[in-house]
Amino acid sequence: MRAFSVIPILAVVGCQADPPDGSAGFPEQSAAEVGAFDLVISGGRVMDPGTGLDAVKNVGIADGRIVAVTEDPLEGSESLEADGLVVAPGFIDLHAHGQDPVSARLQAADGVTTALEMEIGVFPVSEWIATREGQAIINFGATVSHAGARFMVVDGIKALHWPTLTEEESAALDAGMGAYAEITEQQIGEVIELLEDGLTEGGLGIGFGITYTPGASRLEILRTFEMAATRGVPAYVHLRGRDSGGTLGAFQEAIADAAITGASLHIVHMNSSSGELAPVTLGMIRGARDQGLDITTEAYPYTAGSTRIESAAYDSWEDNPDADFGRLQWAVTGERLTAETFRQYRATGGWVIAHGRTEEMNEWVTVQPDVMVASDGIPFLYGPAHPRGAGTYARVLGRYVRERESLSLMDALAKMTIQPARRVEDVAPVMARKGRVQVGSDADLTLFDPETVIDRSTYSDGDQPSAGIVHVMVEGQFVVRDGEVVDGVFPGKVIRGTR
Repeated sequence: MRAFSVIPILAVVGCQADPPDGSAGFPEQSAAEVGAFDLVISGGRVMDPGTGLDAVKNVGIADGRIVAVTEDPLEGSESLEADGLVVAPGFIDLHAHGQDPVSARLQAADGVTTALEMEIGVFPVSEWIATREGQAIINFGATVSHAGARFMVVDGIKALHWPTLTEEESAALDAGMGAYAEITEQQIGEVIELLEDGLTEGGLGIGFGITYTPGASRLEILRTFEMAATRGVPAYVHLRGRDSGGTLGAFQEAIADAAITGASLHIVHMNSSSGELAPVTLGMIRGARDQGLDITTEAYPYTAGSTRIESAAYDSWEDNPDADFGRLQWAVTGERLTAETFRQYRATGGWVIAHGRTEEMNEWVTVQPDVMVASDGIPFLYGPAHPRGAGTYARVLGRYVRERESLSLMDALAKMTIQPARRVEDVAPVMARKGRVQVGSDADLTLFDPETVIDRSTYSDGDQPSAGIVHVMVEGQFVVRDGEVVDGVFPGKVIRGTR
């Protein structure tokens, strides 16, 4: 077992602990007051990171809410015996690019009940929400996409959701100058106006993929942070590319903009943004937090990353040494690339898996208590993809908690549930009812076997569902039952911002 520094979990996002009585601020209700329960979960090990509850309890659910957490016997219309299972809040993924039915089913099988697209975001927000409502197996929501607003101002293209575009739609974006144009102050104002419209439509903050929009000046990013601060919403940021100021320079830009404007900041995929400099960059984040800034971050438990090969992230690769291309794996076939196949696939476009981080550093980042778990899952809509979209949460629970003993089960669950819920709830108050097993909370629950939970997806076979995730519910409705995804149910609701 390795030793790691400990940061108090409840201080991570500057929020108070939930009431220790498990009430989530709601009055306790007895079975007599609520009448018959729709569902009773009996004898499970209830773990609620918000209050620290870890005990065998019975859970009563009615009308999609938790209305009893007690040692007393309960009776309901339906009963579920949970002996040997952990009854946990449903997992909340802040960084889920798989905003499609195929990916959502795999995430449900990994214990996820809410999957949010916070990094790259969507644009226009209202149109994107309309494509998902009524057909989502798990809850969904998104930030307003800075890149998407840029594409509209520069090229007049509605990108909607870049990661789930077809190859033809993605090619149309690449043919424009939305990612590369250095826009005027007037155009910056137009971008900001579109972003504000998106917040009014329910966006959960501003999503930045700065490395994918190299034309965005530092002034443009600063002005957008100023608007985010004024509207009281976080900036979720994929930092500027390392070839423009280096790793530390990219972190310094985002942290400085947050300090200057007062905007809340969330830096995505700490592991792939930092590499071996993670102890330094996480120290920067902690130092800024100590000075009163609202800054959070996340990581996924894999040593390889993934993005589209035609994106600006690979613009500087043309003259790389041949050995570099061997670190790239074509997601569809699993083959490792050469300089020749790199140029071939870059011309057509598609998803590539990039290997290279050490397991030692990746584990160190992932298990830090003030680093949330988030998948950065790539869509499975068009075929094989990076395994993180299917196995992130089971991998943390099985590998880092049970096998490696790198962090406790309660700490791992906090990083998957209460911490992301608190990150979002100021903008979307409904999130104050999620990420918890408490009276008054939504019955978004994940029941898993701590002795068998593990990821089964691999880099060569990425769409395999996780093992040991036995039951998953969204507002009390089963989306996974007895280890199988339930067909034909769509209880997922949009998580809307209110700013």
